[in-house]
Amino acid sequence: MKYAFITQHKKTWPVDLMCRLLGVSRNAYYRYCVYQLYRQPDPEHEGMLAAVKEVAKSSGYSYGSRRMRRALNALGYPVGRRKTRSLMREAQIRARYRKKYTATTNSNHKQPVFENVLQRQFTAEGPDQAWVSDLTYIWTQQGWLYLTVFIDLFKREVVGWSMSSRMKTKAVTDALRMALWRRRPAPGLIVHSDRGSQYASKAYRRLLKAHGLVGSMSRKGDCWDNAVAESFFASLKKERVHWRHYQTRVEAQQDILDYIAMFYNSRRLHSALDYSIPNDFKSAMAELKKAA
Repeated sequence: MKYAFITQHKKTWPVDLMCRLLGVSRNAYYRYCVYQLYRQPDPEHEGMLAAVKEVAKSSGYSYGSRRMRRALNALGYPVGRRKTRSLMREAQIRARYRKKYTATTNSNHKQPVFENVLQRQFTAEGPDQAWVSDLTYIWTQQGWLYLTVFIDLFKREVVGWSMSSRMKTKAVTDALRMALWRRRPAPGLIVHSDRGSQYASKAYRRLLKAHGLVGSMSRKGDCWDNAVAESFFASLKKERVHWRHYQTRVEAQQDILDYIAMFYNSRRLHSALDYSIPNDFKSAMAELKKAA
């Protein structure tokens, strides 16, 4: 990496100066230059570098070495994590890091709340057995945009969502109605959320009751009880939102929709699914059930 840095910047700073500052000998650097000049091209290595760059670009530069390794393995390159790190350094690829954000939950209300039925059981044996939900906000030049999601714990798929300029109960019920319309779950499905006033509202509770769903809520002030939903928002903001400057709410809505539908649900490798994507995981589970 030091030699590559010197080569990259030798038109800006003297080679002797950079060698001294980086602690390498001038002769060793020039031997490296000769080696690079006469080195035989390695098509496989160049193919892996190209794959790393393409995966990084398609993921919005959100993949660290673990996900990058799984992506390379899926593309037919049986590399380990150390080799993956080396390839990422050579390709000058770095994962974006998370920025802090503020929680949105307002549990200071006098409306009734549900018991914590889920009890941090964040895995499910089949689809539509347990969903989790939460809401967050995204800044645009027109003001805040509020996003509500419902996530199926079986394969970490976002099954329902809504975006609104106001953090009202309707945003939550709209997202739930979308999930119900898309999935048609049987009665008994657990729907878990925090204790926000939107989830404690009469409209939300009536919607759960009308479809035979079981409400569940986190303990007061305990974000770990809804860790999967919190994790989704952290990924959304780390991988997409914090790298954008939305001029309008419509622009933000379109970009977030693209992230959910075209990346998170369709292409993103999920560590909770052994680094497969939700759609692939669903197909694999269906094949296992047929074999059984």
